[in-house]
Amino acid sequence: MNDSGPATGSDRRLYGRRKGHDLSARRQVLVDSVLPGLRPRIDAQGGVDLKGPQAGRDRLWLEIGFGAGEHLAWQAARHRDVTILGAEPFLNGVASLLAHLDDTKLDNVRIIDNDVRPYLEALPAASLERIMVLFPDPWPKARHHKRRIVNPWSADRFCDLLIDGGELRLATDIMDYARWMMAAVWPHPDLVWTAQRPGDWRDRPADWPETRYEAKARAAGRPPVFLTFRRKPRTG
Repeated sequence: MNDSGPATGSDRRLYGRRKGHDLSARRQVLVDSVLPGLRPRIDAQGGVDLKGPQAGRDRLWLEIGFGAGEHLAWQAARHRDVTILGAEPFLNGVASLLAHLDDTKLDNVRIIDNDVRPYLEALPAASLERIMVLFPDPWPKARHHKRRIVNPWSADRFCDLLIDGGELRLATDIMDYARWMMAAVWPHPDLVWTAQRPGDWRDRPADWPETRYEAKARAAGRPPVFLTFRRKPRTG
């Protein structure tokens, strides 16, 4: 198995600091009282229990590293028939998403506020309609590249988790990481890059809102790259 796989020791962590500035009183209350009910758990059988009534929702998406949660909340509001599982270890980002959910009364979001890799291992094959990894930490130093969440191991696992025809959406404003992503995912025999013209990877898709991070990247002269891959139908 690839070195960037499910090992969770400190030398394999995928994230930096866990907390920034102090939370507002409202957000601290949301973290203390609301977050516990939204955390999925890995049950005794090794499966993922998303908790709470799913209201018949059969569609499941996953966003890894949702930042401040603007994109995830936007998608959840427009796809109320989809349960969106969001992973983000940075507490301030989790609190921001909780505030979005509280403001909009959304009930179709579950939050992993820790390392996502145990959940990638526990989720069943062909359970996700869409996986999104948008502007992940690029870990720019060469000695830290093994911490990048997009790598050959995760490409294999994403492919296993996606339903036939499911989408893997990636984005970065770091060109070195864009090349890294393509090297990790493009050769996969069961994933097809959907781009047919430069605008398909230079322009953000219409069903994808601009986040504050993306706006800052553009202002700093770093135009993002948007990569969409589709899972080929399984055979046999």
